[in-house]
Amino acid sequence: MENILREGSAKTPSVSFDSQSGILELKGRSIPENSLEFYKPLNDWIDLYGQTPCDQTIVDIKLEYFNTSSSKCILDLFKKLERINLKGIPVSVNWYFEQDDEDMEEAGEDYQAILKLPFKMIEVDEI
Repeated sequence: MENILREGSAKTPSVSFDSQSGILELKGRSIPENSLEFYKPLNDWIDLYGQTPCDQTIVDIKLEYFNTSSSKCILDLFKKLERINLKGIPVSVNWYFEQDDEDMEEAGEDYQAILKLPFKMIEVDEI
């Protein structure tokens, strides 16, 4: 299966989904004009990946900001990963947030409370 590699822009995050390593990364800002349109190929990719996932999947979320419509799309993405995890194939999320960015820290904690996925909260100086 093909990997997804996308450069980020002022409104969309960079995306690196690698099916061979099982490492998935979103980084930057997520305020696309149409969140559903932006995230649909990512969700479709995870559906396909979930059929033959790696022995372990690591998800690195390094977003400095995302809007409300992106938050729903990200939740959908996490729910697909949660199904892989519930099948007994480990999926872990590393949620990066900048020091003193309480909003992004709380967003990670909210996802952590909703989902049955292990979350590691990682505070960094800069994303």
